[in-house]
Amino acid sequence: MKRGYWPGEGRTGSLFRILKNEFVLVASGMAAAVSACFVPVSYSYIGYIDFKVIAILFCLMAVVAGIRELRAFEVLAQSMLQKTGSVRKISLALILMSFFSSMLITNDVALITFVPFTIAVLSFSGKKNIIFVITMQTMAANLGSMLTPVGNPQNLYLYSFFNLEAKDFFFVTMPIVLVSLAIIIVMTILARDSTISVDFPEDARIESWSKLNIFLVLFALCLMSVFGLVSYILVTITVFVVLLMIGRELFLKVDYSLLATFVFFFILVGNIGQLSHVENAVGGLIKGREMISAVLLSQVISNVPVAIMLSGFTKNYAMLIAGTNIGGLGTMVASLASLISFKFYLTTDGAEPVRYMGVFTAANLVVLGALLSFALVWY
Repeated sequence: MKRGYWPGEGRTGSLFRILKNEFVLVASGMAAAVSACFVPVSYSYIGYIDFKVIAILFCLMAVVAGIRELRAFEVLAQSMLQKTGSVRKISLALILMSFFSSMLITNDVALITFVPFTIAVLSFSGKKNIIFVITMQTMAANLGSMLTPVGNPQNLYLYSFFNLEAKDFFFVTMPIVLVSLAIIIVMTILARDSTISVDFPEDARIESWSKLNIFLVLFALCLMSVFGLVSYILVTITVFVVLLMIGRELFLKVDYSLLATFVFFFILVGNIGQLSHVENAVGGLIKGREMISAVLLSQVISNVPVAIMLSGFTKNYAMLIAGTNIGGLGTMVASLASLISFKFYLTTDGAEPVRYMGVFTAANLVVLGALLSFALVWY
């Protein structure tokens, strides 16, 4: 009997791939299921879910995917790189594109957009510094996204959960982001340099200016809903209708596993809240240690789940915002966005995964240590 046709083998393989690719989703689902053994399923579960966060996150992912499909980010990247002339300058441009773009289009999308572009560009230079540049791009996206409530999922959740005002949020994130920018620039400048001539095989062009304008308006509406200027329900309905009219394929671009992960963790945290002895124990354990707790836990289960889990046990939003964002550095699973870069790197010819992980971990730990030291003193 041929391999692959053994009864159940295909299903087992599919299950293994799901466990491998969606570990956080599966783990959160199992944790929610275990918590349901102590708090019977009821209509109260619906009250656990923050539908505003789920809806806005869906809208942002769909709209940004539409902008990306129209090649807007590629056009921007080419226009910037035409003004550079050395590996160091090109590397800095690529890294800063990830840093600043992640503030609005999220760290995941910034890496999905610019890492493949980086691989293509550095191929002209014999892939000089490619591991270093992708590592720095990944850190830049994770740190730049810290600035805004829409930069990454944990920020969007914490901003909504604590019902923050914009000035309070930026007061927490701005100092660390500025220090991060300085560190990233210095590390990039100190890297080795050589001359390179970039000649793109084709000029990227916007596929449809009319669609781009529509998506830009939708993106503006999404931002306004985050800051409470427009009803998120109205924005969600508008995005849904527009997608049905001009971009049905974008429904497939949304990361539904991330949305499901949020729902599972909402249920888990809600159920824990019903168990007063557990809630008091966890709250007492992290009180006064919110930042350190968030950083350490993020190294194991990633920063998005940590933000949801710890938010129910503390009112110190500043330490939690700082901790979950700084905690995105370190191990490769600390921020799941980091896995995006790694997967893209593995597709390159002559990829060296062990060396990549070594450089990535070393650089991340250095920057993590520097930022954590700064944050502990600053806050």
